[in-house]
Amino acid sequence: MRILFVTANPYLPQLHGGMQSSAHELCCALKHRGHLVAVLGGFLPGAPSGWRCAMQQKLLKRTAFRDAALGYPVWRSLSPWNDLEYVAKKETPDLIVVMAVEPVRMALAARRTQIPVLMQLQDVEFHMLGGRFEDLGDDIPCVANSRFTAEKYRNAYGVHPRVIYPFISADRYRVKTTKENITFVNPKPIKGRDIALAVARLCPDIPFTFVESWPLCQDERQLLTETLPALPNVTLLPPQNDMRSVYGKCKILLAPSKWEEAYGRVVTEAQISGIPVLASTRGGLPEAAGPGGILLDPDGPIDDWVMAVRKLWLDNRHYAELSAAALAHAGRPEHSLSWKLGLWEQALLNACGVSSVPSKVLKIDPINAKARNAQSQPLNNNLAWSEIRKTNASQ
Repeated sequence: MRILFVTANPYLPQLHGGMQSSAHELCCALKHRGHLVAVLGGFLPGAPSGWRCAMQQKLLKRTAFRDAALGYPVWRSLSPWNDLEYVAKKETPDLIVVMAVEPVRMALAARRTQIPVLMQLQDVEFHMLGGRFEDLGDDIPCVANSRFTAEKYRNAYGVHPRVIYPFISADRYRVKTTKENITFVNPKPIKGRDIALAVARLCPDIPFTFVESWPLCQDERQLLTETLPALPNVTLLPPQNDMRSVYGKCKILLAPSKWEEAYGRVVTEAQISGIPVLASTRGGLPEAAGPGGILLDPDGPIDDWVMAVRKLWLDNRHYAELSAAALAHAGRPEHSLSWKLGLWEQALLNACGVSSVPSKVLKIDPINAKARNAQSQPLNNNLAWSEIRKTNASQ
């Protein structure tokens, strides 16, 4: 199958975030299974790859620019909704998957191509949909990154998304940690930056590592520049291409978000290595953390956060219990790569009008989630489509 993923958000390596990481790992897995994938995203002129895009714009007189540095085609545009039809003509996809950031605007542009559309619901910022979700109809096929996200959209718009947790390749994150610090990813205000700073200030004997993810605006960077010199126990790192270097020193992950996280990808990334999480009660974070974390109200007393941090840092028995729970939670069948890849292939084919998919084609066992390793067993796409057509023709 030929699949085009689209978003109004910039894509790797211009922007590092949960959406981009999940999309990249899913694209790599689908490509390994024999599918042809491509991505259309937004464009940041001053970010990595910006100079290459600017050269293409000047020389080729185009507004959409293509590169394949990630191993598959990535198109970048200042207005991807306007360039979607052009990119679709070039990539000739069987299906367009609309990801987060102005998804309604992108979906309406995708529909103009007459190509089937699948919505990938990855946040609950309904004021940032880029249009009225109702205009897409309540029968539009959707997948959601958590039960929390699915329920939000079900209640608001009457759709019934299939839940597929973020695509996370465990081998890209699994480490044996030296347990040297407490890690906080994405030091933005809505991600709980002020809580993390307050906890670090009240725990001067504990090392903290802050890792940038989304771009910091001038005021946000200035605040950190002025604040961190007074906090010698805090190290600030730039965005990381390989988070194993971060998790390899992490004892506790701090995720004190003040907004409604749709899921909380970093929680699972950490728990893969048995790293317990201290998270807020907002959005899908409780679902992501499960029994492998401690949940606190982000609007509650900062002393509650400090007490939880100190107990988890100092109490070895308490830590060992939560670490084991975190490892087990991340190892559940619904986090299996082969299981999630099978669900994705079913959703992609269903969105194209294929009513049923033989499990022998997808190489999954839908009863107990045992499957061949999706990373080592490529899908014979021609055989798959042949068997799928035969199955549906006989129904």
